[in-house]
Amino acid sequence: MRLVFAGTPEFARHALQALIQAGHEIALVLTQPDRPAGRGLKLTPSPVKAAALEAGLTVAQPRSLRLDGRYPDEAAQAREQLLAAAPDVMVVAAYGLILPRWTLELPRLGCLNIHASLLPRWRGAAPIQRAIEAGDARTGVTIMQMDEGLDTGDMLLEREVPIGADTNAAMLHDALAEVGARAIVEALDALAGPGLVARKQPAEGVTYAAKLEKAEGLLALEESAAVLERRIRAFNPVPGASVRLPGLAEPVKIWRAQALEQTSDAAPGTVLRADAQGVDIAVGQGVLRLLELQKAGGKRQPVEVFVRGWQP
Repeated sequence: MRLVFAGTPEFARHALQALIQAGHEIALVLTQPDRPAGRGLKLTPSPVKAAALEAGLTVAQPRSLRLDGRYPDEAAQAREQLLAAAPDVMVVAAYGLILPRWTLELPRLGCLNIHASLLPRWRGAAPIQRAIEAGDARTGVTIMQMDEGLDTGDMLLEREVPIGADTNAAMLHDALAEVGARAIVEALDALAGPGLVARKQPAEGVTYAAKLEKAEGLLALEESAAVLERRIRAFNPVPGASVRLPGLAEPVKIWRAQALEQTSDAAPGTVLRADAQGVDIAVGQGVLRLLELQKAGGKRQPVEVFVRGWQP
């Protein structure tokens, strides 16, 4: 099948490579412009661009696809490239730009999106992290026929992925990326044959996965240990979870923690214990045990190493 692929981060790279390996003709790859990265803030291509160039594919990087937006010349050039590509389908995975109506209508069979949740739960920008934060036992991937709404299109295929008690966002991202890559190949195979049955999303059960904000990473210790432990896993690695500890000027990043069922009458934030077993902190309900920490400007450390250079 002749495709245009639109995606930017690592999640999308998995899908692009699976489509290449499956033998689909990728006529054009759309990805976001190169961004500054690293200590030197050197312009760096997206994972999708790097994979596309390695495969010898044509890449376009418009800052917008809106013909009436801030970059109409770039949008018009991208439109000409898309028309020349004449795709059967556009596959979209975490592209990061809004697709206007003309884009959705251009491919012969429309645009298919690889969305990292079981719709209609967790529409929006951060479905992986919000599923962990909410304590969901399962999530998955939905292949969706795109429309102009926010993840509101008809569902074509779903694949479920469990969320374990120790699963963090990095782990779940990798699992969903692999499942999504297989699912889009399966969906396109079905489209080329008898087709897929499109199903409307149910009206009940809609939730929105709000974009992650850096400020969310500083944990409010008035919340329960269970909520805080999930948030630490959900924000690993980005935006990262942190707490303020006595004797340290900057918040400490927390990579791993455990929710203890024991109770404490101490004020939230009080350090109850600090040894090789963990740093135990009183919180709104229960006790939060910190197991892997990182001081500002330092390296990740298991708690038995961290406590040697710090005492509350």
